[in-house]
Amino acid sequence: MVSIMNEALQLEVGHKVLEVGAGSGWHAATIAEIVSPSDVPRSEWGHVYTVEIIQGLAEFARRNIMKAGYGDRVTIICTDGSMGYSEKAPYDRILVTAAAPDVPKPLIEQLKPNGIMLIPVGSMHLFQSLMKIKKGANGKIKEENLGGVAFVPLTGHYGHRI
Repeated sequence: MVSIMNEALQLEVGHKVLEVGAGSGWHAATIAEIVSPSDVPRSEWGHVYTVEIIQGLAEFARRNIMKAGYGDRVTIICTDGSMGYSEKAPYDRILVTAAAPDVPKPLIEQLKPNGIMLIPVGSMHLFQSLMKIKKGANGKIKEENLGGVAFVPLTGHYGHRI
């Protein structure tokens, strides 16, 4: 699923990416390798900002990112990711790794024109669709359903009520 999502995001060197749901940090590390590969000058690097609502998982991801050598390319923030991370917006790409009941408005607002967002949308348990959201240069939103998926529920202000 990580590979499928990375491919659908159409990641490029230099992109600034928001990941909602840091988990172990693995997915953020794979994105960092694409947007800020060590074989290009740092001046061309992108950056990954990954937010995690669960403090223990944020710390776990931070330790893993540091051990793997991505601490200079990935920033982990413990906050409600359903509201995005406006401090570093706008983003070229946004990736949500938990299922939302609907696409959160703050995430659309934080996506750059010509940006892409991937987000599982649907119920808390199964019956979710991986949605690819493209924001045009004019701000117009286009949605594409990439198929059925099963993710943990997104929590927080724009997430599922658990």
